[in-house]
Amino acid sequence: MELERCPWSLGVSDAYLAYHDTEWGVPVRDDRRHFEFLVLEGAQAGLSWSTVLHKRDAYRRAFKGFDPQKVARFNAGSIERLLKDPGIIRNRLKLESAVTNARRFLEVQAEFGSFDSYIWAFVDGRPKVNRRRRQKEVPARSRESDALSKDLKARGFKFVGTTIIYAHMQAIGLVNDHLVSCFRYQPLAEASKSNGVPNSA
Repeated sequence: MELERCPWSLGVSDAYLAYHDTEWGVPVRDDRRHFEFLVLEGAQAGLSWSTVLHKRDAYRRAFKGFDPQKVARFNAGSIERLLKDPGIIRNRLKLESAVTNARRFLEVQAEFGSFDSYIWAFVDGRPKVNRRRRQKEVPARSRESDALSKDLKARGFKFVGTTIIYAHMQAIGLVNDHLVSCFRYQPLAEASKSNGVPNSA
């Protein structure tokens, strides 16, 4: 019997399906992973997530394994190098924003001890478990994403509008927006009760 999944994950690619099955909505607690998703979500603005997902390995190489300390040291020459990299999305504003965000990311780490501590505070430290039954019920933003977006902007982050940030929150597990019929919903919902991270499929 075939597993039931969120409709958005179907019919794109095996990699996209695997992302839904093993990553989307799983709580992220590692700062480097937080930075990775910030870079990728910013790159995705105006494009499909599948486009960015399929360029992920190229981004990992281009952005030094998503090490924010290394990316924060990128300069004008680094941007010119990135603009010649066919493996990534060569948009100057997005590339420059990734460097800016790396520098702001380090400031948040210094203030809160970790970016993880900072971002999870917006959902009181525990995933918000929703009960969506149809894809059209899933919103593009929320009260929490509005607050997080506003705070990030005030700190100087770029490409962090509330819609981008809500997608970010979904990706890193601050919210569980798998449909209740999806086979991933219940394991994530159960794990959130103990603030744990479930096993991937």
